[in-house]
Amino acid sequence: MRFIWVLIIGIFLGSCGKGVTKILKNPDPAYKLRMAEQYFVKEKYSLAQQIFEDIMPYYKTSKEFEDIYYKYAFCAYNQNDYMNAENLFKSFLQIFPNSTKAEEVDYMRAYCFYKQSPKPLLDQTNTLKTIGMMQTFINTHPGSVRNKEAGEIIDICRAKLETKDYKSAMLYYDLGQFRAAGVTFSALLNAYPESLLADEYKFMIIKSFYRFAELSVEEKKEERYTQVINECNEFSERFPESKLKKEVEQFYTQSQNNIKFLTNE
Repeated sequence: MRFIWVLIIGIFLGSCGKGVTKILKNPDPAYKLRMAEQYFVKEKYSLAQQIFEDIMPYYKTSKEFEDIYYKYAFCAYNQNDYMNAENLFKSFLQIFPNSTKAEEVDYMRAYCFYKQSPKPLLDQTNTLKTIGMMQTFINTHPGSVRNKEAGEIIDICRAKLETKDYKSAMLYYDLGQFRAAGVTFSALLNAYPESLLADEYKFMIIKSFYRFAELSVEEKKEERYTQVINECNEFSERFPESKLKKEVEQFYTQSQNNIKFLTNE
């Protein structure tokens, strides 16, 4: 049964290919354009793309060229070829800077980077580009109806970057690299001071530096427990209503007791 379906699909694709080949061999560019637009409307973007590409030289100096290039770029986008689509949207803006479609295309260019933004653990270059380009779009088109969505996408991307940084900090902690964990959580809190998880980041700073103090050589312990106490005081001032307050108080008390023990020794 599976073989039959594969055979049917192969025959269908083959017939489509023959149809496009026949169109491409036709010497009439107007006919080709009509067929490309029909394929585009029917969402057969791969076939439309081939024909648009073939007729571009014929229409390069005509009024139709703008619409052809616009649809050609969307053929790439609608096939999830976001890297190519971004380049085509960029070229469209360079060729037709005064187009009535310029705002939409400018947004779509930024959106292509968003579509290429990977999971938080992977390289976030495209996520950073998305934030920058969406913010540029908002600044360039202050009255655009797309600005609300652009702002929401920026928030999503920032949350993804925050998640990546959080996982990096937790990895240091889980590996027992407590000083590195404390420093990384501090950087995380500084980068996202308004985060809903800000008190948890501060708590992990305290917890990381406490573990670091515990494992330190004797002559360094007092200094490092004092750092924990300072972090606890900052926590209490900044997050007086936090659900983690009692746990922070325990680290504060224990650090004080440890310093007293070291001093008495």
